[in-house]
Amino acid sequence: PGRGLRVAAPQASTGLDQAGLEALFVRLEKPVYNVVYRWLWDPQDAREVVQEAFVRLWRMRARVQLGSVEPLVFRIALNLAASKRRWRRTWRFFSLDSGAEPAGQGPGADVRIEDHQRQQAIRAAVEALPEKQREVVMLCELSELSYAQVAEALGIPEGTVASRRHAALERLRRSLGPRMGKEEL
Repeated sequence: PGRGLRVAAPQASTGLDQAGLEALFVRLEKPVYNVVYRWLWDPQDAREVVQEAFVRLWRMRARVQLGSVEPLVFRIALNLAASKRRWRRTWRFFSLDSGAEPAGQGPGADVRIEDHQRQQAIRAAVEALPEKQREVVMLCELSELSYAQVAEALGIPEGTVASRRHAALERLRRSLGPRMGKEEL
């Protein structure tokens, strides 16, 4: 009762009120953050994108179809994350920033270095996916959306979601196989 979306307008399928947005934010903040973080690989940028996605959702609240609000949040967040990535690449290019991260020193450095190398390998493999496969695998694995909702968020058929997810996971298995066990992929 208190957690569901409430309708501000008399028609039951359109419009989002403040309580509905707050409930949606509480429910989706972490899944949206997980997707965006793995798109941007920066916690601060990911938090900003999540906040901006919900701000944009609020601005368009009168037009929101309540039945498709969850995929819409992910679509807004992915679009913002993609824009942020393009902006960062452009900024790095012109600032000649390598973006390299230093490895840790001191006790346990070997473990941290190994973890860092593993994370970098996963990141590189995910980054190497074609954008359409990367979108699908991120949404399927991290958003808790159904295939139908992912399809709606991306504007593609549900069968395409399944085939892109399968292709992406196979590609990740091939590129990470030597480093990762099958159960991890």
